[in-house]
Amino acid sequence: MLNERTTQEAVDHTLALCRIPSPTGFTKQAEEYVRDSLAAAGFSPIRSVKGSILCDLGGEGEPVVVAAHIDTLGAIVRAVKPNGRLRYSKLGGYPDLSVVTETCVIHTRDGRSYTGTFQPVEASSHVNAKLKELKPDEDNIEILVDEKVSRREHTIALGISSGDIVSLDPRAVLTDSGFIKSRHLDDKASAGILLAFAGCLASGGRRLRRKTYLLFTTYEEVGHGGAVIPAGSAEILSVDMGAVGEDLGCDEHMVSICAKDSRGPYDWTVTSNLVEAAKRSGCAFAVDVYPHYASDADVALAAGHDLRHGLIGPGVYASHGYERTHRDALGNSLALLVEYLTE
Repeated sequence: MLNERTTQEAVDHTLALCRIPSPTGFTKQAEEYVRDSLAAAGFSPIRSVKGSILCDLGGEGEPVVVAAHIDTLGAIVRAVKPNGRLRYSKLGGYPDLSVVTETCVIHTRDGRSYTGTFQPVEASSHVNAKLKELKPDEDNIEILVDEKVSRREHTIALGISSGDIVSLDPRAVLTDSGFIKSRHLDDKASAGILLAFAGCLASGGRRLRRKTYLLFTTYEEVGHGGAVIPAGSAEILSVDMGAVGEDLGCDEHMVSICAKDSRGPYDWTVTSNLVEAAKRSGCAFAVDVYPHYASDADVALAAGHDLRHGLIGPGVYASHGYERTHRDALGNSLALLVEYLTE
């Protein structure tokens, strides 16, 4: 198993990334964090045209791409209402119920930012007797800007307009008992794991089994993150979250190995090799099927790449909401990666 220091590095990277706003289409700060972290470990990452960070870790033999995404859920300003409040359109798929009363930040195109709150329309229960009947959706939830605005002209004068990005307050917390609570653990936890893996590799003591690339994608939440990968790659391993819930074996302390998601089964050989590596490492793991899930590995195949594909990830509860995992899950995911990729 890995030493505690490497797991702590994964935790630290996860919390740092969660606190960086990076809704799909607004990921430059997160890209810079990943690039700088890899460069500090002695690697030479490059940025793709659309913002993915690719890092050649070295090794020889049939290339494998290990991918995590750094874009997150969020919103975009759809319109400024006559009363100065904002209509929004979702970035990524999530239940609108999960954002009600959440603090957010509106990022304008000229570089300004303003805080706000997602609230139901007519949110005061002492005034709106029908509040309990409200259907939570984009028509019945709005964003209140934390500025003195009461008309559309006031809000526009702040520089806020349609097309501005809205990020959600992650509320990232590490408890004394080792739980990590935050929005966007999908997929900042996996990105943190990959950065810790790179640091572990740079410190020496392990040799890669084959040519290995790390890929941090930026458009996974809207379905085209893993569409471009290095030429000659033979395998892609997506490191995303392991869902936790009824009829699933994974919990918040384990690493999940996904056998099938909404797009179909993952490669039998890759999945079998991951299971054997998990057993050798002694990590706590589960093999699960996720019928409402898709990953960058699926996207790579849909884009026409001839690849074997697999999917693993730390167990995360309340996916696409205010999520929770445990440092154990990060440690178990790291242990599996080390056993699978190195010798």
